[in-house]
Amino acid sequence: MSVHALPEKEIVAIILYISMFLMILAVVLIIFFYFSRQKIIQKELEKVDLILRYQKEQLHAIIFTQEEERKRIAQDLHDDISSKLNIVSLNSHLLTAPNLTETETAEITENIINLTTKALENSRKIAHNLLPPVFEKFGLSAGIEELCEEFESSKSVKTHYKNEIDFDEKDIDRHLHVFRILQELMSNSIRHGKATEIWISFANINGVNICDYKDNGVGFDSSNTENQKGLGMKNIDSRISFLQGTIEIASEINNGIVVNFTF
Repeated sequence: MSVHALPEKEIVAIILYISMFLMILAVVLIIFFYFSRQKIIQKELEKVDLILRYQKEQLHAIIFTQEEERKRIAQDLHDDISSKLNIVSLNSHLLTAPNLTETETAEITENIINLTTKALENSRKIAHNLLPPVFEKFGLSAGIEELCEEFESSKSVKTHYKNEIDFDEKDIDRHLHVFRILQELMSNSIRHGKATEIWISFANINGVNICDYKDNGVGFDSSNTENQKGLGMKNIDSRISFLQGTIEIASEINNGIVVNFTF
């Protein structure tokens, strides 16, 4: 019994159907990959947008902080230095008045000396707040030691400082951010936390610089994100971002605060 070959028309039809099927499959695959790619691109764009928005917020926080710092310095200069120098100027003019007694001259001269001395002390304080001389000359560790001494001079807090890192003097610009972070944390510990003891330690673990900070203050509920949205915390976040570091904050009511950050 012989097998008859399929008619030529049927062969052409089969080839045509197979070709159409393959074409439809190709179109479906192209559409599928196109929309999948679009979803991936969309997700990437959303991710980039989030990063840009975060960076924008950080930049705004830095600018706002700088502006607040400028306002504070301008206010200090106006209230302390300018007002005292104005009175010095008035007293200097009084010295030119005729018929001044020796006692009056001595009194005016003493006022001028006292006011000039106070203005000089205040100008030193303002300059010190901008960039402590010890920090500039001897680096971060010495700057923090002096900072601890300044806080302890109020007799309201005891500080414990330990450092295991040999800081590179070339990184002084970056270290200034670390110094400002600790300055902000210590101010918060005393002003808001009512702490009587503060612990600060530096260590290098697996090539990463780590700072551990804690106090024995009243603490707060760190699980509530609203508690970490103050200007001080925005300022700290901005500096951590600049340092390309990370920060973790843990606190409980009546149990102080623990802060760990890398830089």
